[in-house]
Amino acid sequence: MKGEVTLDVVAKIAGVSAITVSRAINKPEKVAPKTLEKVNRAIVKTGYVPNLLAGALASRSSKLIAAIVPSIANLLYAETIRLFSNRCREAGYQVLLGDSGYPEVLEEELVAAILTRRPDGILLTGVDHSPACRNLLLSANIPIVETWDITPSPLDIVVGFNHVMVGQAVATFIHKKGYECVGFVTADDTRGVLRRQSAQQSLEELGYKDFSTASVPAPTTMGYGRSGAQELLDSGFNRGVIYCSSDTLAQGVIAELQSRSFRIPEDIAVIGFGDQVFSPSLHPPLTTVHIDRERIGREAVDALLARINNQPIKTNIIDIGFTILEREST
Repeated sequence: MKGEVTLDVVAKIAGVSAITVSRAINKPEKVAPKTLEKVNRAIVKTGYVPNLLAGALASRSSKLIAAIVPSIANLLYAETIRLFSNRCREAGYQVLLGDSGYPEVLEEELVAAILTRRPDGILLTGVDHSPACRNLLLSANIPIVETWDITPSPLDIVVGFNHVMVGQAVATFIHKKGYECVGFVTADDTRGVLRRQSAQQSLEELGYKDFSTASVPAPTTMGYGRSGAQELLDSGFNRGVIYCSSDTLAQGVIAELQSRSFRIPEDIAVIGFGDQVFSPSLHPPLTTVHIDRERIGREAVDALLARINNQPIKTNIIDIGFTILEREST
């Protein structure tokens, strides 16, 4: 990881003094337009983030760790963040939690704002980041852990699982159960779409041809599950299995099927993703993909703290895997 970008580095690239760079950041109205443009180009090129705490910190450690999730309302992430935060506090760190939403540009804005607080480390959700966001993160020169996904080339550390393999496993499960018709109710977030595409491709390789698909906005809600099921049913889908990109959507799908007197699983089976706490208590209990959310939090905080304390870690790519839990909905 390259060294931290300083004000002097920006000044050198822009061809101006450090005082001019500082003035351009804090009082841009007092800087000539052409000079301001040169400074801004240098800031974008280097990924420089102004240090708002420079005069307040006696040491380079802020005892602050940032955690960014797409939605704090999503129960999938809540358990991971709870364990992560508890372990950080036990180690003497406070956690700054940020809700980035799902568009990449929002994550970029949030990362830029958080880095001005100079956290000692940062937890991210997913591995897809805009080029500008990646530049910001790498230029910050702090430990980074990406979660809920897997990649052979993480920014620093990654703790998660393979979404393509999840889709393949669900397809194999569907085929072995003998379902002939397959429907999808999927949120439009990157990871949900990837699982659906992988499942559909695997099913096509197994000889399946026709699929019914409903796309809903992220973050998912039970209401979106019902509207997705309505779309499938109104288009003529009336037998087989519906695979949902979250248990929350599956909950809504089950409610809509039951409101129309479909038997589950005799008429239409339902599969979810995430194994949320309510999933075993649904009627019928939901078949779903289980992700060890606590382990993600545990592995993430252990690796991040090791990096912060300059301790070795066994590997920077930690794949926790997944399992399909079959219950009465299939």
